[in-house]
Amino acid sequence: MGKLALFYTVVHDAIFDRLKCFDGLPPLLLRLYLAPIMIAAGLHKLHNFDAMVAWFGNADWGLGMPAPALMVALAVFAELVGGVALLVGLAVRWFAVPLIVSMAVAMMSVHWQHGWFAIAPGNPATSTAKIFADVGIPAAQRSLENSEAVGRRVAVAKSLLKDNGNYSWLTEKGNFVVLNNGIEFAATYLIMLLSLLFTGGGRYVSLDYWLQRHFWRDAGA
Repeated sequence: MGKLALFYTVVHDAIFDRLKCFDGLPPLLLRLYLAPIMIAAGLHKLHNFDAMVAWFGNADWGLGMPAPALMVALAVFAELVGGVALLVGLAVRWFAVPLIVSMAVAMMSVHWQHGWFAIAPGNPATSTAKIFADVGIPAAQRSLENSEAVGRRVAVAKSLLKDNGNYSWLTEKGNFVVLNNGIEFAATYLIMLLSLLFTGGGRYVSLDYWLQRHFWRDAGA
């Protein structure tokens, strides 16, 4: 057993120690993935500021938040400035915090009531909720029931489009689906931001790395 453990350790170290020089790549890819999403979200709120304030503040058809103008301004700052910061790798850990808060607020106030899926699955047999429904989780069982209803609606919509429209042209860029607007995307972004909170912007490819090296060099001098 000791020789087997030693062999495993040697092989493990020989393989994965060589990957350490690439440990800046995952944070870079996370940043490049998240940055345009956050920047686009911030620009959308900025360009539609008054409409966003109305939606944030109205309790009847919006979110019913207090101080809606302040809330929108904070969201614009977090997403727009934070997105640019992620892109260049500047103060990544600091900006990850307000972006995580923004994603958490979006999950709870906008998407939570719609469940997990961003796009409603139309086939309960292939839904990822099935494995949870099979062990008796009520929310997953409701999700499968919703999938059945979605499947029927999509089938009717496709039938109408085939009978009354150029269906091949309509579906040339993708199939028609039902938007569920669940927490899936926001939760995914939150997890990615949480990873950046712990790792930072990464080596070699972030301003944080080079600024830190510069200050260390000055401190050493």
